[in-house]
Amino acid sequence: MAKNNALKDAAVRIGSAAGKIDGTAHKTAHKAAEAVRVAKDELDALSKQVDALTKQLKKSSKRLQSALK
Repeated sequence: MAKNNALKDAAVRIGSAAGKIDGTAHKTAHKAAEAVRVAKDELDALSKQVDALTKQLKKSSKRLQSALK
């Protein structure tokens, strides 16, 4: 019976450790996913700013070309 209890105790410890590792991995994956989402949002915002600046530059270029004629 003592061996059986020792095996059960070892199994419980292994299961507990596996659960802790799984929980930590899940939290880490969630944080990574959140960081990716934030980075994507920032990239989208920067893309919009670049598009606006490109449009403004084209407009200014046309005005300058008209002024030089």
